[in-house]
Amino acid sequence: MSTQTDVIIIGAGSAGLSAAKELTRLGVSYVVVEASHRIGGRAYSEEIAPDTWFDLGCAYMDVGPDPEARIDESNPFVDFAIEQGAVVQEYLYDSHYIRNGRSLNESEAKAREQYYTDCEEAIRRSVESGDDCAISDLIDLESPYATPYMDMMAVTAPKDLDEASAADFFHRVEEHRTFNTLHGYGNLVARWGKDFDVSLNASVESVDWSGKNVVVKTAKGSIKGRCVICTVSNGVLAAQHIHFKPRLPDWKMAAIQAVPMGAENKIGVHFTKDVFAPGDSGYYQVWSDTDQGAYVDVNLMSTNVVTVFMGGRFSIWMEQQGQQAAREFAVDRIADIFGNDIRQSVGRSIVTAWVTDPWTLGSYASALPGQYHQREALPLGIDDKLFFAGEATARANGTVTGAYWSGVRAAREVATVLGKT
Repeated sequence: MSTQTDVIIIGAGSAGLSAAKELTRLGVSYVVVEASHRIGGRAYSEEIAPDTWFDLGCAYMDVGPDPEARIDESNPFVDFAIEQGAVVQEYLYDSHYIRNGRSLNESEAKAREQYYTDCEEAIRRSVESGDDCAISDLIDLESPYATPYMDMMAVTAPKDLDEASAADFFHRVEEHRTFNTLHGYGNLVARWGKDFDVSLNASVESVDWSGKNVVVKTAKGSIKGRCVICTVSNGVLAAQHIHFKPRLPDWKMAAIQAVPMGAENKIGVHFTKDVFAPGDSGYYQVWSDTDQGAYVDVNLMSTNVVTVFMGGRFSIWMEQQGQQAAREFAVDRIADIFGNDIRQSVGRSIVTAWVTDPWTLGSYASALPGQYHQREALPLGIDDKLFFAGEATARANGTVTGAYWSGVRAAREVATVLGKT
């Protein structure tokens, strides 16, 4: 690892890798340091069964922001997937709603759809009037369809709705067309970034920006540079696991704390037999009057894998209960949909734990009520020495695409300061 360079990039997820690529194009020297044993960050795939992959983090490969958002930031990994001959399939599945062990009838289905529409309209009206309250303040919590809506939003936000900013949700950039990739989105990102020189297992202990240069102390030694691009999560920054000398300005810390990490986790369950009929694949919401509900993807791309999503406080609590409890919860929800006989074919499971992952401390960032405006401060650099990238700083926040383009933005900002544009 070089001990002196123009730019030190902290983190080798999508943002850090894209910053490295852009700096290479601009002729700026850099060193990338990564705390974990791998690249990719929250893009990470594991083999759940022979040649069957499960994405622990991002799993849905969007083409880019919806055209109505007028953000020209397409997803570079789509073209890379095509170049690599990756097997991809657009997410065009039916939605299913199961309450108390049975599908909603026609009138119930219409009532549920109307309730969801009313919730979205209430959020729109509130935000367009200039408010930024908690989403829970805007919806009818007594509706029989409040439970599945809150379960869904706890994954999407990803917080319970009393902790979720209505403005942050409303202004989230919608993804335009979404695909699944058979051998894992995380694997695709790792393959894309494999040729970058990254120092792994090099957690950053301190960033000293008090002098003319910046000195970054890592577990593998110190590096001197003219600038730093910091791509670590808001969770790591808020916890102050990296010691900045001097400390980050109050305005920057206020923004980081106002847009904390949310909690979304997944349980992937593989089934050892072909237990799903052709029409079973798709998206499900399952809930009851007595048990915690869930948001479920079934047998996408005919992999015999079911993904059960959890969000908010329940997700945090389930991490504390351990992997076996999470697995049992997932299998119970799957059995609510397909019956108890399906338990006989349960194979290996993978349970995520992003809230306690030391390198992320959460899934992705989400503003607290009344704090959406603080997002504007997240991408701002400090003293022409510290620059920031990552999904929290992106216009299309919470996405790999957004993280990628935030890295490009930060690299260009650095190059401008260094006179290399």
